[in-house]
Amino acid sequence: MIKSVLIVGLGGFIGTAIRYLVSRYFQLHMATLFPWGTFTVNIVGSFLIGILYGLSERGNLLTPEWRIFLTVGLCGGFTTFSTFSNDAFILLQSGEFLRFATYSGLSFFLGITAVFLGRFIIKAF
Repeated sequence: MIKSVLIVGLGGFIGTAIRYLVSRYFQLHMATLFPWGTFTVNIVGSFLIGILYGLSERGNLLTPEWRIFLTVGLCGGFTTFSTFSNDAFILLQSGEFLRFATYSGLSFFLGITAVFLGRFIIKAF
């Protein structure tokens, strides 16, 4: 159990650091109210988790340790529902109702689509 916690923690640390760098990049290079950093990491993370679970379902392509490191740890640390929720709240609070609806709707729809595509790609090969 302790080994699993350490594996997940290491993956989470790496995923969180990458999320910070991606979000920071968008903050520095895009002057917009739309939260592109959070949006990007959540869609990319959804695609990656789809690929990883697809690989996991194919058999012995990932050991249980690699699976929890990559899915729960790395992808879990990389994506963030709490930041998504805060960004959506800020858009609502600012009266940006169209941006709120676009951000929330696209995040949900594209997130699920990305998981599907990741799994579909793995099953197709």
